Amino acid sequence: MMHTGSVQRALRHTELGLTDERAVDMYKMMMLARRFDERGQLLQRAGKVNFHISGITQEPSQVAMGFAMDRERDWFLPYYRDYGFVLSIGMTVKELMLSLYAKGEDPNSAGRQMPGHFGSKRLRIVTGSSPVTTQVPHAAGFALAAKMRKEPSAAIVTFGDGSSNQGDFHEGCNFAGVHQLPVIFVCENNQYAISMSLEKQTRGRICDRALGYGFPGVRVDGNDPLEVYRVFKEARERAVSGEGPTLIEIMTYRVTAHSTSDNDMAYRTKEEVDEQKAKDGMPVYKQYLVDAGLWSEEKEATLQAEIRATIDEANEYAEKAPFQPVEDAFRYVYAEENGEG
Repeated sequence: MMHTGSVQRALRHTELGLTDERAVDMYKMMMLARRFDERGQLLQRAGKVNFHISGITQEPSQVAMGFAMDRERDWFLPYYRDYGFVLSIGMTVKELMLSLYAKGEDPNSAGRQMPGHFGSKRLRIVTGSSPVTTQVPHAAGFALAAKMRKEPSAAIVTFGDGSSNQGDFHEGCNFAGVHQLPVIFVCENNQYAISMSLEKQTRGRICDRALGYGFPGVRVDGNDPLEVYRVFKEARERAVSGEGPTLIEIMTYRVTAHSTSDNDMAYRTKEEVDEQKAKDGMPVYKQYLVDAGLWSEEKEATLQAEIRATIDEANEYAEKAPFQPVEDAFRYVYAEENGEG
C-alpha cells in the first residue's frame, strides 16, 4: 500500500507537465539559491561585504514560480529576497556575487544599489528601487504595454506582506483589474514587515483583496513547490489568454533577520523561528524526488560539491573585480555630450 502511494506521489510533477529533468532542475536551483544566500550572510559577518538580505526557506516557491514563466516573453519585477526567482530566470551566481561586493561589473547597477535590487535588460528583469512596492504599478504598466502590442506575455511582480499595505499595491491592482491586464501580483507573505508581525498589519487574508479589484485571488503553501508551480502556470495561462490579472499570496516565513542590519530577536522568539525552520520545504521536495527514483544521496553529494565550487569561483572573482571608476559615477544621471546618457 505504501509503495502504491509513493508511486502516485511521484507522478505529481508529470501531471503538471514537468519532465523528470525539470523537476530535478527545480531542486538544484533551490539548493543553489540556498547556498548563495548562506554565503552572503557569512561574507557580511566576516566584514567582506557591507550588507545582505536573506530569503532562506522562500526558495521552493521562488524557484517554482520562475519555472512556470516564459523567460523569452514575460517581464519580471522581483523584490529583494528573490534569489531563487532571479536564478531561475537566468541570472548567474557570479552576477549576484558582483552585486553583493558592489563591483563595477555588477549587471544590476554597477554597484550603485544595495544587493537584492535586481535589474537586467538581457533577462527582462525590470530594475527595482529601495522604496518598497513601487514595482507593483510598474508591472501594471508593462502588462498594459504587452496588451497594447498584442504580445503573448505576462508581467509578474513580487512583494512582501508589508508592501501589500502600501498605496502602490492598491493603485497597481485597481488599474490592472479595470483594464484586464496580463499581470500576476505575488505577495510572498513571510509573516513580517521588518519588525511588524502580520497580525499587527492586517486582519484579513491578503489574497482576498483581489475580489475588490475584480480578479481571482489565490493562497498557496510556499513549502509545496509543485502546488506553487501549478498555481502560477494557471495564472500565466489566464494572463496571456486575455482573462486578466491574478493575485497570489504565497504563505511562507522569514527565518532570518530582516537584513544583516536587523536584530529579529527584539520582536520574536527563537522558539517561533525554530518551529518554522522545521517546515522547510526543500527536504520534503528532495524526499519526493528520491521516492520518484530521480534523486539519491550520491547525486546530492555531487550537487553540493558542484555548488560549492561555483560559489567559491564566483566569490573569488567578485572579490578581486574592480569597483566602478570614479569618472563613471555620474553616468546615467546627466546627459552626455556625445548623446549617450
